[in-house]
Amino acid sequence: MNIGVKPKDFAMNVLNGVAIGVVVSLIPGALLSELSKAIDWQFGLTATGIAQTLMPIVVGVAVALNFKFTPIQIGALGMASVVGSGVATLNPEGGFIFQGTGDVINTGLTAAIGALIILLIGEKMKAFTILVIPTILVIVGGGIGQLLLPFVKQITMMLGNFVNMLTELQPVPMAIALAVIFSMMIVSPIATVGIATAISLGGVGSAAANIGICAAGFGLCVAGWKANSVPTSLAHFIGSPKMQMANVIKKPKIILPVICNAAISGAFAAFLGLEGTPFSAGFGFSGLIGPINAMTLAPGGWTVGNMIKVTLAFLVIPLTLGFVFNYLFSKVWSITKPEDYQLDFN
Repeated sequence: MNIGVKPKDFAMNVLNGVAIGVVVSLIPGALLSELSKAIDWQFGLTATGIAQTLMPIVVGVAVALNFKFTPIQIGALGMASVVGSGVATLNPEGGFIFQGTGDVINTGLTAAIGALIILLIGEKMKAFTILVIPTILVIVGGGIGQLLLPFVKQITMMLGNFVNMLTELQPVPMAIALAVIFSMMIVSPIATVGIATAISLGGVGSAAANIGICAAGFGLCVAGWKANSVPTSLAHFIGSPKMQMANVIKKPKIILPVICNAAISGAFAAFLGLEGTPFSAGFGFSGLIGPINAMTLAPGGWTVGNMIKVTLAFLVIPLTLGFVFNYLFSKVWSITKPEDYQLDFN
């Protein structure tokens, strides 16, 4: 059946929506949660916690906006995403309990199902749109999401346990692999925070994934320094390397220096025995949430030795290798050039 959207465009709209929704809802916590704990700022913890819990509706709205849906369709898709995410459970004493972020993968699947329903219905309902669309999406789209939820959670849990098991058995090779994978995912439509959270990526694997994203942030900053303004360059690691997604998709070769950087940097997560949490794995240097969690989880806590280890792994090594591989790929091998990393919003 022709729905007026190519499969590739449909998939990209959903993936981009999930990426935006995850980042928007989690970034306040990434920037402020550790600070709030340090200064005992309860409102900061409460506000950022609420923002995280609202992830499913933000994902649904972001997906709908990518499809340029109407306000009624946007609101309906947001509600359906909440229903299918599993973020809300029935309270025996009445009402509902909202906890966590829900299952990120299932949220994306529910949003995709809801978007497909909207495209199939189109404008057929006309004057009855406000009655039909929200009802169908919440019951059908959200209902299908609820049916899929137990299976998706089981699969993601098994995948997470498998990754964590391999990391314990072969810490160095797995640390390298995870660092490389996350360094590539951070410049793709895939949400690194969502994947790490979905598979409960913790321990050394979390630290390696986080360092891989640091390698991407610092590496892309260095590579595009001459082509971009200072604020734009700094935003690669203060904010997110995902801002280079369009350039990487257009010229995949420009990610090669980052991959090399991530492979070496990630190994140090295992060598230095650094750890992280599923929440910290996908943020890189942003908000210092990765380094702070690594410090907190390190044996002995905030000692001078641990501070040196974390500074080396999350800052010195990926930044230094950023310069090294940028020189090799641009000056020695002439594979990349600064203009490849130029962004239009300088």
